[in-house]
Amino acid sequence: MTIEKFSIPIEADEVSWIRSRVEAFRFFEEPENAGWRYGANRAYLEKLRRYWLDEYDWEAAVFSLNRHPHFRVEVEPGLRLHAIHKQSSRADARPLLIAHGWPGSVLEFDAIIERLAEPEDADHPAFHVVAPSLPGYAWSDKPKTPIGPRQTARLYDALMPALGYDRYLYQGGDWGSVIGGWTGLESSRVEAVHLNGYGLRAHDMTPHTEADRKWMKWALKIRDEETAYLHLQGTKPQSLAYAMMDSPMGVAAWLAEKFCGWSEVGDQNAQPPFTMDQMLTNIMIYLTTRSFHTATWIYRGMFDEGGFSMPEGKRVEVPVGIACFPADLLAFPPRSMVERGYNVVHWSEMAEGGHFASLEKPDAFLADVRKFVSGLT
Repeated sequence: MTIEKFSIPIEADEVSWIRSRVEAFRFFEEPENAGWRYGANRAYLEKLRRYWLDEYDWEAAVFSLNRHPHFRVEVEPGLRLHAIHKQSSRADARPLLIAHGWPGSVLEFDAIIERLAEPEDADHPAFHVVAPSLPGYAWSDKPKTPIGPRQTARLYDALMPALGYDRYLYQGGDWGSVIGGWTGLESSRVEAVHLNGYGLRAHDMTPHTEADRKWMKWALKIRDEETAYLHLQGTKPQSLAYAMMDSPMGVAAWLAEKFCGWSEVGDQNAQPPFTMDQMLTNIMIYLTTRSFHTATWIYRGMFDEGGFSMPEGKRVEVPVGIACFPADLLAFPPRSMVERGYNVVHWSEMAEGGHFASLEKPDAFLADVRKFVSGLT
């Protein structure tokens, strides 16, 4: 397997094209008092567009991201994964693969990678941090056909020994939680798994208690209200791509609406709990790499692989830590229901926060990962 050092490029021609399209964008009507009820909020997008054109500095964002050590690793013939690989100076550091999902990126871990590798307190565990970009995302290669989370778990499992780690810990949210479930089921290298989203589910999710039934009712409501994007991206992603690949503002709206709807906000008129720079850097990662379309392919790949359910009779037996953030789209059911599929040894009910936990609530996220790992034998 080949490993090459990598620096994020500016992609000046793409940046120029993106700016021209943002400048040319024409806004249109929305219902009165819309907030975010009908999708992306016009007032927020107008503010984001103005900041994008007048103040945002992509070159500075790239410079900041390049302070991390970046690599591209060939994990199978013709497919290289991009990953940040930050090694700790501590002799007792343990390898940790930390995995993002959609519509995120490795930016979600920007503020915590160094703290994971070189903790402020000597009593905190230290990690050799590996943060890959999903296949088809950002600076990872684009697969020739859609790859689902089960296949991605195998690619991530090949990435770690290529970087010198025969055993490792795993952390994931969003797609990272689904990949983490498959990793826990099928990898002989992973020692423990920490999840901040309920991705891969037990084969039997029949509700037995009133708490189970309450969660199931909520999950069905969320499916109806929030997952139209999933079915579109999981069935006909290329049709969506023809609109989005030509519209930076369309991509911005599609992604920003999720960053608001899946985070802890006060009401339908609130703004996402992220800075304009954070929002735009994540958006620009998709735009400058022309990867919006291939990033959606994992949804089709998941359906082609068979969906969100574990095979009948299978269960993750390595130790599993769970961090339940209250505003998460992938909120966990009662612990007894989760334990049908996972060997849960650590369970935390977080006070606040949502789907993009490491970006929204980095201190709480870090504390829980550290507590889980410190409790492992």
